[in-house]
Amino acid sequence: MTMVPSRMQPHAAVVYHPLKTDIAGLRSAVAAAEANAGWALTRWYETEAEDAGVGATQRAIAEGAGVVLGAGGDGTIRAIAEALRNTGVPLAIVPQGTGNLLARNIGMPLGDIPEAVQAAFFGSGRTIDLGSMTIVRPKDEHGVSAEEEHAFLVLAGMGLDARAIRATRSKLKKRVGWLAYVDAGVRTMVKDKPLEIHYSMDGSEMKRLTVYTVMIGNCGLLPGGVLLIPDASIDDGLLDVVALRPLGPFSWLRIWNKIGWENGVLRKTKTGRRIIDLVNDTKNVTYVRAREYALAVEGPEPVQLDGDDFGLAVKIRGQVDPGALIVRVLPDWQLPE
Repeated sequence: MTMVPSRMQPHAAVVYHPLKTDIAGLRSAVAAAEANAGWALTRWYETEAEDAGVGATQRAIAEGAGVVLGAGGDGTIRAIAEALRNTGVPLAIVPQGTGNLLARNIGMPLGDIPEAVQAAFFGSGRTIDLGSMTIVRPKDEHGVSAEEEHAFLVLAGMGLDARAIRATRSKLKKRVGWLAYVDAGVRTMVKDKPLEIHYSMDGSEMKRLTVYTVMIGNCGLLPGGVLLIPDASIDDGLLDVVALRPLGPFSWLRIWNKIGWENGVLRKTKTGRRIIDLVNDTKNVTYVRAREYALAVEGPEPVQLDGDDFGLAVKIRGQVDPGALIVRVLPDWQLPE
């Protein structure tokens, strides 16, 4: 067999969160896969406390990585994807976090490092959309509002979902995982007042709305099998905007029933969908599809991207970036319907 000169061999890069990654298991799986694929030695890049992975991924791209394996939680994967945006370099996810949201939405099994690595070296590329959000900060002492843009993969939001993420107790999160967000969400929705927003979709005139929260989804599956956005698609060139609206006493209970029971259970089967059609669907949850969006609030509100707190904002605006990311997948992964 003719050996390929090392300078001609492609190499992979691993960008990993050092505190969340099974480094020994990942190194073993990568070593075996790179040898079987005939690739050069993989290069390793550790994320830093002040940089979730954008800088490390940029270095990996500059050094010629043929694929980037992202190992960590949702924040790490989001940062890596932001750096890979429109580069043509594919992302292979090694889910190591609490929610693993993108991994769930492309149908990959969780907790299987060798299979994730197989996808990196031998899988095919699936092109997906990215969401983009520009965050406008409150004015500083000089009257200046700073702006920063970030990508998101699954779900961004302003309102009680972002407040809940801020309120999530770290000890509870370590003990029960994604259920900590449920705990914080229920506590926040019960005690906090609704939010007054002004919003515009696809350049429409600004309108006023009272909501619990507004979430912008690129795909719809959450931990626990809950379909927050049943009809969302990760590659349709659209974002799905969800508004949770307060309509009468205990409306948060009706919202929770819709998201948890209807979307999480009934919509998974044909029979369940018929049941939903036979009852009066709640008007507390509104779905709108858009390519561009803009939201403004009277006072500073928390913003979240893919489950991470991104600080306070008075405005957010953004759009979908169609086909901006390539994700490595294996043919037997079952994608959500």
